[in-house]
Amino acid sequence: MDLGADEFEESLPLLQELVQEADFVGLDIEFTGLRSNLSGPQQISLFDLPSEWYLKTRQSVQQFTICQIGLSVFSAIEGEANKYIAHSCNFFLFPTTFGILDSEFSFQASSVQFLNQYGFNYNKFLKNGIPYMNEEQEKKIRHDILTGNWRVRSSPDKDQIKAVIDKVTRWLDLAKEGFQAFEVQLVLRQALPDIWTVLKDEGVVVKKVSKQHRWYLQNTSCDRESCWKEKILLSARGFSVFFQMLVKAQKPLVGHNMMMDLLHLHEKFFRPLPESYDQFKQNIHSLFPVLIDTKNVTKDIWKEMNFPRVSNLSEVYEVLNSDLNPTKNSGPEIVHASRCEKYVKTKCPHEAAYDAFLCGSVLLKVAHLLLQKIHGIDPVPESSFPQYLDVLAPYVNQVNLIRAGVPKINFSGPDYPSIRPPILILSIKRWPGVSEQQVYHKFQNLCKFDVRRLTRSQFLLLTNKFKDARNVLKEYRGHPTLCISLYRYWRHSPDVNCVLQVCGIVTAWALLAFIFGRSGP
Repeated sequence: MDLGADEFEESLPLLQELVQEADFVGLDIEFTGLRSNLSGPQQISLFDLPSEWYLKTRQSVQQFTICQIGLSVFSAIEGEANKYIAHSCNFFLFPTTFGILDSEFSFQASSVQFLNQYGFNYNKFLKNGIPYMNEEQEKKIRHDILTGNWRVRSSPDKDQIKAVIDKVTRWLDLAKEGFQAFEVQLVLRQALPDIWTVLKDEGVVVKKVSKQHRWYLQNTSCDRESCWKEKILLSARGFSVFFQMLVKAQKPLVGHNMMMDLLHLHEKFFRPLPESYDQFKQNIHSLFPVLIDTKNVTKDIWKEMNFPRVSNLSEVYEVLNSDLNPTKNSGPEIVHASRCEKYVKTKCPHEAAYDAFLCGSVLLKVAHLLLQKIHGIDPVPESSFPQYLDVLAPYVNQVNLIRAGVPKINFSGPDYPSIRPPILILSIKRWPGVSEQQVYHKFQNLCKFDVRRLTRSQFLLLTNKFKDARNVLKEYRGHPTLCISLYRYWRHSPDVNCVLQVCGIVTAWALLAFIFGRSGP
């Protein structure tokens, strides 16, 4: 089911009901770009602490926007053992252009090319995207609408509204007392004090009225200003209304490699991302108390199950649906809802709702694997989603982190210490003026390291694979110009060496003063 602005509002009651009755919700988001082309120290690196990674990535999230959100709402079917129904829906989004709001965002050529490759409907995104805003933007718009300071800002809307006002003004000269939607009504009522407007199925009906009658209608009608201004605000908030429903429902939210998704959810629908990394974590945890990242779960069990190596969500799903999965025939049965049957026979990778469905399906199948492992029997009797949540408890709120000093972020407590391979130190002889980029290219055919300069002739090397660290230590043992060893902070850090040198100098002066003091008269 694909929803744009035209279909969204009438679908809200059904969507709210589905979320309230759900066991969990699968999520996937497509963006106009992933990461700014930052250079030098601003590039993300395996050396980055989570807080450093966050601050660098925050800039990219502020630069790009969401073009599509996919949700797949999973609910256990009552009366049928371990059977789930999935309602999958694509939401095409476009930032609200309303009053003072006129967002700026960038497109990244590689992201556009990628989505084009998979048939993304840019026409629906640009022409019929559902509006949205965060709480800070809503506060400004609410103030302007309720105080009467609202103005049409975009040129197409101005031209359309002007044409409507001109037409109504010409009609007023001939009319007796006796386009459409809330924005048109607001502008007409502001511009023409001797009319009244009523919203009908066929459009906006305009009546000529006296000023006294107008005052009466504004203050006694069920369509009084406070009511229809709230309706205007509701329309302008768009998807943000549903986001608040999702937050209120407090259902487990499931994604795959979902860190960027969470950053954008916070920025676009809640509040601008804070500078504080800890504050960001607290905010996300209050919005979504139960997060499950299937990337984190599958990465942990994949080697243990001797599954073949995979590189994306679709491949994970295929393996779990194959005969390689020992619980394939006893695991949960998943069916598509009647209005969401597109994915029954059609694979649509990187379409947000399809990927959200894969996230939810992978979660159920992996949870069943873990449950079977605990019980040691197959099939597991009376499997239920609460049981699945119990076996997934070690993974709850642990979200995978790509290219940083730690492999995952813990949203319900302190982050776990790094389990990356040790840092190596490269000392170079007879290569004056060497740069980090040159060092990187020197080793890239053997293994890929993140490189950081330590001193003029020393560099730190870090990889996310233990075997790469072992290989390079072995390969360059005894090399005449490139000396590589394990980095030891107390031995190699320039700061420590500087402190030790200062302490040595101070100690030497103190000793001399003591000696000369004793030898004096």
